[in-house]
Amino acid sequence: MKRGFYTIMSAQFFSSLADNALFVAAVELLRASGGAEWQRAALVPMFALFYVVLAPFVGAFADAQPKGRVMFISNAIKVVGCLMMLFGSHPLMAYAVVGLGAAAYSPAKYGILTELLPASQLVKANGWIEGLTIASIILGVLLGGQLVGPVVAPLLLSIDLPGVDTGIDTAPEAGIAALIVLYLIAAWFNTRIPHTGVEMRPLRQDPDRSVLANALALLPDFQRCNRRLWHDKLGQISLATTTLFWGVSGNLRYIVLAWAAVALGYSTTQASALVGVVAIGTAAGAMLASMRMSLEGATRVIPLGVGMGLLVILMNFIDNIWLAVPFLIVLGGLGGFLVVPMNALLQHRGHNLMGAGRSIAVQNFNEQACILGLGALYALSTKFGLSAFGAISVFGVVVAGAMWLIRRWHLHNCTHHPQEVEHLLRIARHDAHH
Repeated sequence: MKRGFYTIMSAQFFSSLADNALFVAAVELLRASGGAEWQRAALVPMFALFYVVLAPFVGAFADAQPKGRVMFISNAIKVVGCLMMLFGSHPLMAYAVVGLGAAAYSPAKYGILTELLPASQLVKANGWIEGLTIASIILGVLLGGQLVGPVVAPLLLSIDLPGVDTGIDTAPEAGIAALIVLYLIAAWFNTRIPHTGVEMRPLRQDPDRSVLANALALLPDFQRCNRRLWHDKLGQISLATTTLFWGVSGNLRYIVLAWAAVALGYSTTQASALVGVVAIGTAAGAMLASMRMSLEGATRVIPLGVGMGLLVILMNFIDNIWLAVPFLIVLGGLGGFLVVPMNALLQHRGHNLMGAGRSIAVQNFNEQACILGLGALYALSTKFGLSAFGAISVFGVVVAGAMWLIRRWHLHNCTHHPQEVEHLLRIARHDAHH
Protein backbone atom coordinates (compact mmCIF):
# COMPACT_ATOMS: atom_id res chain seq x y z
CA MET A 1 0.00 0.00 0.00
CA LYS A 2 1.12 3.59 -0.60
CA ARG A 3 2.27 5.59 2.40
CA GLY A 4 -0.71 7.94 2.29
CA PHE A 5 -3.01 4.98 2.83
CA TYR A 6 -1.72 4.51 6.37
CA THR A 7 -2.26 8.19 7.17
CA ILE A 8 -5.86 7.82 5.98
CA MET A 9 -6.28 4.75 8.18
CA SER A 10 -4.93 6.62 11.22
CA ALA A 11 -7.28 9.55 10.68
CA GLN A 12 -10.21 7.18 10.19
CA PHE A 13 -9.35 5.21 13.31
CA PHE A 14 -9.38 8.17 15.71
CA SER A 15 -12.47 9.77 14.17
CA SER A 16 -14.41 6.48 14.26
CA LEU A 17 -13.13 5.73 17.77
CA ALA A 18 -14.61 9.01 18.99
CA ASP A 19 -17.86 8.48 17.02
CA ASN A 20 -18.55 5.12 18.66
CA ALA A 21 -17.57 6.22 22.16
CA LEU A 22 -19.80 9.28 21.73
CA PHE A 23 -22.79 7.07 20.90
CA VAL A 24 -22.49 5.23 24.24
CA ALA A 25 -21.97 8.51 26.10
CA ALA A 26 -25.03 10.04 24.41
CA VAL A 27 -27.17 7.04 25.35
CA GLU A 28 -26.07 7.40 28.97
CA LEU A 29 -26.57 11.19 28.87
CA LEU A 30 -30.20 10.70 27.84
CA ARG A 31 -30.70 7.95 30.41
CA ALA A 32 -29.18 10.00 33.23
CA SER A 33 -31.29 13.05 32.33
CA GLY A 34 -34.51 11.01 32.36
CA GLY A 35 -34.97 10.74 28.59
CA ALA A 36 -37.51 8.18 27.42
CA GLU A 37 -36.44 4.86 25.89
CA TRP A 38 -37.64 5.97 22.45
CA GLN A 39 -35.33 9.00 22.61
CA ARG A 40 -32.31 6.76 23.17
CA ALA A 41 -33.40 4.60 20.23
CA ALA A 42 -33.85 7.79 18.16
CA LEU A 43 -30.12 8.57 18.41
CA VAL A 44 -29.47 6.18 15.51
CA PRO A 45 -31.86 7.79 12.98
CA MET A 46 -30.87 11.30 14.13
CA PHE A 47 -27.24 10.51 13.29
CA ALA A 48 -28.36 9.32 9.84
CA LEU A 49 -30.56 12.37 9.15
CA PHE A 50 -27.97 14.60 7.46
CA TYR A 51 -26.54 11.68 5.49
CA VAL A 52 -29.90 11.56 3.73
CA VAL A 53 -30.67 15.29 3.54
CA LEU A 54 -27.22 16.35 2.31
CA ALA A 55 -26.40 13.36 0.10
CA PRO A 56 -26.86 15.36 -3.15
CA PHE A 57 -24.30 17.93 -1.98
CA VAL A 58 -21.56 16.24 0.07
CA GLY A 59 -20.41 13.98 -2.79
CA ALA A 60 -19.97 16.91 -5.17
CA PHE A 61 -18.22 18.86 -2.38
CA ALA A 62 -15.83 15.94 -1.75
CA ASP A 63 -14.97 15.73 -5.46
CA ALA A 64 -14.35 19.49 -5.64
CA GLN A 65 -11.86 19.68 -2.74
CA PRO A 66 -8.75 17.74 -1.67
CA LYS A 67 -10.11 14.84 0.38
CA GLY A 68 -7.88 15.58 3.40
CA ARG A 69 -9.30 19.11 3.66
CA VAL A 70 -12.87 17.78 3.50
CA MET A 71 -12.09 15.31 6.30
CA PHE A 72 -10.57 18.09 8.44
CA ILE A 73 -13.66 20.29 8.08
CA SER A 74 -15.88 17.33 8.90
CA ASN A 75 -14.05 16.61 12.15
CA ALA A 76 -14.39 20.27 13.12
CA ILE A 77 -18.17 19.96 12.69
CA LYS A 78 -18.16 16.90 14.97
CA VAL A 79 -16.39 18.95 17.66
CA VAL A 80 -19.12 21.60 17.37
CA GLY A 81 -21.74 18.88 17.93
CA CYS A 82 -19.93 17.71 21.07
CA LEU A 83 -19.79 21.27 22.42
CA MET A 84 -23.52 21.69 21.75
CA MET A 85 -24.18 18.50 23.70
CA LEU A 86 -22.17 19.85 26.63
CA PHE A 87 -23.63 23.34 26.77
CA GLY A 88 -27.40 23.15 26.67
CA SER A 89 -28.59 21.75 23.35
CA HIS A 90 -30.86 18.72 23.37
CA PRO A 91 -28.69 15.57 22.91
CA LEU A 92 -30.71 14.46 19.89
CA MET A 93 -30.16 17.80 18.14
CA ALA A 94 -26.46 17.90 19.03
CA TYR A 95 -25.98 14.31 17.91
CA ALA A 96 -27.56 15.19 14.57
CA VAL A 97 -24.84 17.84 14.11
CA VAL A 98 -22.19 15.17 14.75
CA GLY A 99 -23.98 13.14 12.07
CA LEU A 100 -23.65 16.16 9.77
CA GLY A 101 -19.88 16.00 10.19
CA ALA A 102 -19.89 12.26 9.57
CA ALA A 103 -22.03 12.72 6.43
CA ALA A 104 -19.44 15.08 4.95
CA TYR A 105 -16.56 12.85 6.10
CA SER A 106 -17.63 9.59 4.48
CA PRO A 107 -17.45 10.45 0.74
CA ALA A 108 -13.92 11.78 1.25
CA LYS A 109 -12.82 8.82 3.42
CA TYR A 110 -13.88 6.16 0.92
CA GLY A 111 -13.52 8.24 -2.22
CA ILE A 112 -9.82 8.82 -1.66
CA LEU A 113 -9.22 5.05 -1.80
CA THR A 114 -10.22 4.92 -5.47
CA GLU A 115 -7.99 7.94 -6.17
CA LEU A 116 -4.96 6.52 -4.38
CA LEU A 117 -5.14 2.81 -5.27
CA PRO A 118 -5.79 0.69 -8.40
CA ALA A 119 -8.95 -1.39 -8.62
CA SER A 120 -6.94 -4.57 -7.99
CA GLN A 121 -6.18 -3.38 -4.45
CA LEU A 122 -9.66 -2.11 -3.53
CA VAL A 123 -10.84 -5.30 -1.81
CA LYS A 124 -7.63 -5.50 0.22
CA ALA A 125 -7.82 -1.78 1.06
CA ASN A 126 -11.46 -2.11 2.10
CA GLY A 127 -10.56 -5.11 4.24
CA TRP A 128 -7.92 -3.09 6.05
CA ILE A 129 -9.93 0.08 6.48
CA GLU A 130 -13.10 -1.79 7.46
CA GLY A 131 -11.07 -3.97 9.82
CA LEU A 132 -9.56 -0.86 11.37
CA THR A 133 -12.98 0.77 11.54
CA ILE A 134 -14.32 -2.28 13.32
CA ALA A 135 -11.36 -2.17 15.71
CA SER A 136 -12.27 1.43 16.44
CA ILE A 137 -15.88 0.32 17.06
CA ILE A 138 -14.68 -2.31 19.53
CA LEU A 139 -12.41 0.08 21.36
CA GLY A 140 -14.85 2.98 20.95
CA VAL A 141 -17.83 1.32 22.59
CA LEU A 142 -15.57 -0.05 25.33
CA LEU A 143 -14.06 3.41 25.81
CA GLY A 144 -17.49 5.03 25.89
CA GLY A 145 -18.69 2.50 28.45
CA GLN A 146 -15.69 3.15 30.66
CA LEU A 147 -15.89 6.94 30.34
CA VAL A 148 -19.40 6.88 31.82
CA GLY A 149 -18.64 4.03 34.24
CA PRO A 150 -17.90 4.15 37.97
CA VAL A 151 -14.09 4.04 37.66
CA VAL A 152 -13.04 6.53 34.98
CA ALA A 153 -15.89 9.07 35.28
CA PRO A 154 -15.00 10.19 38.84
CA LEU A 155 -11.37 10.70 37.74
CA LEU A 156 -12.46 12.92 34.86
CA LEU A 157 -14.85 14.90 37.07
CA SER A 158 -12.06 15.49 39.58
CA ILE A 159 -10.06 17.45 37.00
CA ASP A 160 -10.54 21.17 37.63
CA LEU A 161 -9.27 24.17 35.70
CA PRO A 162 -8.33 27.00 38.12
CA GLY A 163 -10.78 29.87 37.87
CA VAL A 164 -12.90 28.20 35.17
CA ASP A 165 -16.37 26.76 35.68
CA THR A 166 -16.91 24.41 32.74
CA GLY A 167 -20.40 23.37 33.82
CA ILE A 168 -19.43 19.72 33.33
CA ASP A 169 -20.97 17.97 36.34
CA THR A 170 -22.02 14.47 35.24
CA ALA A 171 -20.22 11.34 34.03
CA PRO A 172 -21.59 11.48 30.45
CA GLU A 173 -20.62 15.14 30.12
CA ALA A 174 -17.08 14.42 31.31
CA GLY A 175 -16.81 11.58 28.81
CA ILE A 176 -18.01 13.76 25.93
CA ALA A 177 -15.46 16.44 26.85
CA ALA A 178 -12.67 13.85 26.77
CA LEU A 179 -13.74 12.67 23.32
CA ILE A 180 -13.16 16.11 21.82
CA VAL A 181 -9.43 15.37 22.19
CA LEU A 182 -9.79 12.32 19.91
CA TYR A 183 -11.50 14.40 17.23
CA LEU A 184 -8.63 16.89 17.40
CA ILE A 185 -6.09 14.07 16.92
CA ALA A 186 -8.04 12.85 13.90
CA ALA A 187 -8.06 16.40 12.51
CA TRP A 188 -4.25 16.56 12.83
CA PHE A 189 -3.89 13.37 10.79
CA ASN A 190 -6.25 14.88 8.20
CA THR A 191 -3.72 17.65 7.62
CA ARG A 192 -1.07 15.01 6.81
CA ILE A 193 -3.06 13.26 4.06
CA PRO A 194 -1.23 13.75 0.72
CA HIS A 195 -2.77 15.09 -2.46
CA THR A 196 -3.46 12.21 -4.83
CA GLY A 197 -2.96 14.20 -8.03
CA VAL A 198 -6.47 13.39 -9.25
CA GLU A 199 -8.13 16.33 -10.97
CA MET A 200 -10.81 18.01 -8.86
CA ARG A 201 -14.34 18.32 -10.21
CA PRO A 202 -15.35 21.90 -9.39
CA LEU A 203 -18.88 22.66 -8.25
CA ARG A 204 -20.89 24.31 -11.00
CA GLN A 205 -21.56 27.86 -9.86
CA ASP A 206 -23.73 30.35 -11.73
CA PRO A 207 -22.83 33.89 -10.55
CA ASP A 208 -26.30 35.10 -11.52
CA ARG A 209 -28.00 32.72 -9.06
CA SER A 210 -28.14 32.65 -5.28
CA VAL A 211 -26.18 30.18 -3.13
CA LEU A 212 -29.39 28.24 -2.49
CA ALA A 213 -30.20 28.09 -6.21
CA ASN A 214 -26.70 26.84 -7.02
CA ALA A 215 -27.02 24.20 -4.29
CA LEU A 216 -30.40 23.03 -5.58
CA ALA A 217 -28.90 22.77 -9.07
CA LEU A 218 -26.91 19.79 -7.77
CA LEU A 219 -30.10 17.77 -7.24
CA PRO A 220 -30.57 16.69 -10.89
CA ASP A 221 -26.92 15.54 -11.02
CA PHE A 222 -27.38 13.50 -7.85
CA GLN A 223 -30.58 11.96 -9.19
CA ARG A 224 -28.79 10.95 -12.38
CA CYS A 225 -25.94 9.39 -10.38
CA ASN A 226 -28.39 7.52 -8.16
CA ARG A 227 -30.32 6.26 -11.18
CA ARG A 228 -27.14 5.15 -13.01
CA LEU A 229 -25.93 3.10 -10.05
CA TRP A 230 -29.32 1.45 -9.54
CA HIS A 231 -29.48 0.54 -13.26
CA ASP A 232 -25.98 -0.95 -13.41
CA LYS A 233 -26.30 -4.75 -13.31
CA LEU A 234 -23.54 -5.14 -10.70
CA GLY A 235 -23.91 -1.76 -9.04
CA GLN A 236 -27.56 -2.38 -8.20
CA ILE A 237 -26.81 -5.71 -6.49
CA SER A 238 -23.89 -4.38 -4.44
CA LEU A 239 -25.83 -1.22 -3.56
CA ALA A 240 -28.90 -3.19 -2.46
CA THR A 241 -26.75 -5.52 -0.34
CA THR A 242 -24.74 -2.81 1.41
CA THR A 243 -27.86 -0.68 1.90
CA LEU A 244 -29.62 -3.47 3.72
CA PHE A 245 -26.53 -4.54 5.67
CA TRP A 246 -25.80 -1.09 7.06
CA GLY A 247 -29.47 -0.35 7.64
CA VAL A 248 -29.70 -3.35 9.93
CA SER A 249 -26.19 -3.08 11.43
CA GLY A 250 -26.61 0.59 12.22
CA ASN A 251 -29.66 -0.16 14.33
CA LEU A 252 -28.35 -3.44 15.71
CA ARG A 253 -25.78 -1.44 17.67
CA TYR A 254 -28.52 0.00 19.85
CA ILE A 255 -30.62 -3.17 19.80
CA VAL A 256 -27.72 -5.13 21.34
CA LEU A 257 -27.62 -2.58 24.17
CA ALA A 258 -31.37 -2.92 24.72
CA TRP A 259 -31.26 -6.74 24.41
CA ALA A 260 -28.39 -7.02 26.91
CA ALA A 261 -30.36 -4.91 29.40
CA VAL A 262 -33.46 -7.13 29.27
CA ALA A 263 -31.92 -10.55 28.57
CA LEU A 264 -28.83 -10.29 30.76
CA GLY A 265 -29.66 -7.39 33.11
CA TYR A 266 -26.59 -5.43 31.98
CA SER A 267 -25.86 -1.74 32.57
CA THR A 268 -24.79 0.56 29.72
CA THR A 269 -21.11 0.03 30.59
CA GLN A 270 -21.48 -3.78 30.63
CA ALA A 271 -23.68 -3.91 27.51
CA SER A 272 -21.23 -1.77 25.52
CA ALA A 273 -18.74 -4.64 25.76
CA LEU A 274 -21.17 -6.91 23.86
CA VAL A 275 -21.38 -4.39 21.01
CA GLY A 276 -17.61 -4.71 20.92
CA VAL A 277 -17.91 -8.50 20.76
CA VAL A 278 -20.03 -8.24 17.58
CA ALA A 279 -17.40 -5.91 16.16
CA ILE A 280 -14.62 -8.42 16.90
CA GLY A 281 -16.40 -10.96 14.71
CA THR A 282 -16.98 -8.35 12.00
CA ALA A 283 -13.28 -7.43 12.00
CA ALA A 284 -12.28 -11.08 11.65
CA GLY A 285 -14.76 -11.60 8.80
CA ALA A 286 -13.59 -8.42 7.07
CA MET A 287 -9.93 -9.39 7.24
CA LEU A 288 -10.66 -12.93 6.01
CA ALA A 289 -12.67 -11.54 3.10
CA SER A 290 -9.84 -9.16 2.16
CA MET A 291 -7.47 -12.14 1.89
CA ARG A 292 -9.79 -14.67 0.24
CA MET A 293 -12.19 -12.69 -1.97
CA SER A 294 -11.60 -10.99 -5.32
CA LEU A 295 -13.54 -8.11 -6.81
CA GLU A 296 -15.16 -10.17 -9.58
CA GLY A 297 -16.23 -12.86 -7.09
CA ALA A 298 -17.97 -10.45 -4.70
CA THR A 299 -21.51 -11.57 -5.52
CA ARG A 300 -20.81 -15.10 -4.23
CA VAL A 301 -21.17 -13.85 -0.63
CA ILE A 302 -24.85 -12.86 -0.97
CA PRO A 303 -26.23 -16.10 0.61
CA LEU A 304 -24.36 -15.23 3.81
CA GLY A 305 -26.81 -12.35 4.28
CA VAL A 306 -29.72 -14.77 4.53
CA GLY A 307 -27.86 -16.73 7.20
CA MET A 308 -27.07 -13.53 9.09
CA GLY A 309 -30.77 -12.63 9.23
CA LEU A 310 -31.67 -16.03 10.61
CA LEU A 311 -28.96 -15.75 13.27
CA VAL A 312 -30.37 -12.38 14.39
CA ILE A 313 -33.68 -14.08 15.20
CA LEU A 314 -31.87 -16.67 17.34
CA MET A 315 -30.71 -13.88 19.69
CA ASN A 316 -34.14 -14.12 21.33
CA PHE A 317 -33.29 -17.55 22.72
CA ILE A 318 -29.98 -16.62 24.35
CA ASP A 319 -29.91 -15.56 27.99
CA ASN A 320 -26.45 -16.80 28.97
CA ILE A 321 -23.27 -14.75 28.51
CA TRP A 322 -21.21 -17.85 27.66
CA LEU A 323 -23.48 -18.57 24.72
CA ALA A 324 -23.93 -14.91 23.79
CA VAL A 325 -20.23 -14.15 23.21
CA PRO A 326 -19.41 -16.84 20.59
CA PHE A 327 -22.82 -16.34 18.99
CA LEU A 328 -22.27 -12.60 18.54
CA ILE A 329 -18.77 -13.21 17.16
CA VAL A 330 -20.16 -15.55 14.49
CA LEU A 331 -22.94 -13.07 13.69
CA GLY A 332 -20.43 -10.27 13.26
CA GLY A 333 -18.10 -12.49 11.23
CA LEU A 334 -20.78 -13.24 8.65
CA GLY A 335 -21.49 -9.54 8.30
CA GLY A 336 -17.83 -8.61 7.88
CA PHE A 337 -17.23 -11.28 5.23
CA LEU A 338 -20.37 -10.12 3.40
CA VAL A 339 -19.84 -6.39 3.36
CA VAL A 340 -16.15 -6.01 2.39
CA PRO A 341 -16.26 -7.48 -1.14
CA MET A 342 -19.69 -5.97 -1.84
CA ASN A 343 -18.49 -2.56 -0.67
CA ALA A 344 -15.40 -2.79 -2.87
CA LEU A 345 -17.50 -3.79 -5.89
CA LEU A 346 -19.84 -0.87 -5.26
CA GLN A 347 -16.93 1.58 -5.03
CA HIS A 348 -15.45 0.20 -8.22
CA ARG A 349 -18.67 0.52 -10.23
CA GLY A 350 -19.42 3.94 -8.77
CA HIS A 351 -15.95 5.27 -9.58
CA ASN A 352 -16.29 4.07 -13.17
CA LEU A 353 -19.76 5.53 -13.59
CA MET A 354 -19.57 8.95 -11.89
CA GLY A 355 -16.49 9.62 -9.74
CA ALA A 356 -15.53 8.58 -6.23
CA GLY A 357 -17.15 11.30 -4.11
CA ARG A 358 -20.48 11.24 -5.93
CA SER A 359 -20.71 7.45 -5.86
CA ILE A 360 -19.99 7.31 -2.12
CA ALA A 361 -22.62 10.02 -1.55
CA VAL A 362 -25.18 7.91 -3.46
CA GLN A 363 -24.16 4.89 -1.38
CA ASN A 364 -24.48 6.89 1.85
CA PHE A 365 -27.87 8.23 0.84
CA ASN A 366 -29.31 4.78 0.31
CA GLU A 367 -27.64 3.16 3.31
CA GLN A 368 -28.43 5.96 5.72
CA ALA A 369 -32.00 6.24 4.42
CA CYS A 370 -32.34 2.56 5.35
CA ILE A 371 -30.85 3.25 8.80
CA LEU A 372 -33.14 6.25 9.19
CA GLY A 373 -36.25 4.31 8.15
CA LEU A 374 -35.54 1.21 10.24
CA GLY A 375 -34.39 3.34 13.19
CA ALA A 376 -37.51 5.47 13.08
CA LEU A 377 -39.60 2.30 12.89
CA TYR A 378 -37.80 0.83 15.90
CA ALA A 379 -38.06 4.05 17.93
CA LEU A 380 -41.78 4.40 17.20
CA SER A 381 -42.36 0.71 17.92
CA THR A 382 -40.58 1.12 21.25
CA LYS A 383 -42.69 4.16 22.04
CA PHE A 384 -45.83 2.10 21.43
CA GLY A 385 -44.69 -0.90 23.46
CA LEU A 386 -42.69 -3.25 21.20
CA SER A 387 -40.12 -5.16 23.25
CA ALA A 388 -36.47 -5.60 22.33
CA PHE A 389 -37.22 -9.25 21.55
CA GLY A 390 -39.96 -8.25 19.11
CA ALA A 391 -37.68 -5.76 17.36
CA ILE A 392 -34.96 -8.38 16.98
CA SER A 393 -37.42 -10.79 15.37
CA VAL A 394 -38.60 -8.14 12.91
CA PHE A 395 -35.04 -7.19 11.96
CA GLY A 396 -34.05 -10.80 11.43
CA VAL A 397 -37.01 -11.55 9.18
CA VAL A 398 -36.44 -8.35 7.18
CA VAL A 399 -32.74 -9.00 6.50
CA ALA A 400 -33.18 -12.71 5.65
CA GLY A 401 -36.12 -12.07 3.34
CA ALA A 402 -34.55 -9.07 1.64
CA MET A 403 -31.22 -10.85 1.06
CA TRP A 404 -33.09 -13.77 -0.49
CA LEU A 405 -34.80 -11.35 -2.88
CA ILE A 406 -31.45 -9.70 -3.75
CA ARG A 407 -30.00 -13.13 -4.56
CA ARG A 408 -32.95 -13.86 -6.83
CA TRP A 409 -32.43 -10.45 -8.47
CA HIS A 410 -28.78 -11.24 -9.25
CA LEU A 411 -29.64 -14.67 -10.63
CA HIS A 412 -32.25 -12.99 -12.85
CA ASN A 413 -29.57 -10.61 -14.18
CA CYS A 414 -27.18 -13.50 -14.85
CA THR A 415 -29.92 -15.36 -16.76
CA HIS A 416 -31.44 -12.49 -18.75
CA HIS A 417 -28.42 -10.17 -19.16
CA PRO A 418 -25.42 -12.56 -19.19
CA GLN A 419 -23.31 -10.58 -21.67
CA GLU A 420 -23.66 -7.31 -19.76
CA VAL A 421 -22.86 -8.97 -16.41
CA GLU A 422 -19.83 -10.74 -17.89
CA HIS A 423 -18.61 -7.48 -19.47
CA LEU A 424 -18.78 -5.69 -16.11
CA LEU A 425 -16.99 -8.56 -14.37
CA ARG A 426 -14.28 -8.42 -17.03
CA ILE A 427 -13.76 -4.73 -16.28
CA ALA A 428 -13.45 -5.50 -12.57
CA ARG A 429 -10.97 -8.28 -13.35
CA HIS A 430 -8.63 -6.19 -15.51
CA ASP A 431 -9.17 -2.58 -14.42
CA ALA A 432 -5.99 -1.04 -13.00
CA HIS A 433 -6.95 2.64 -13.05
CA HIS A 434 -6.60 4.94 -10.02
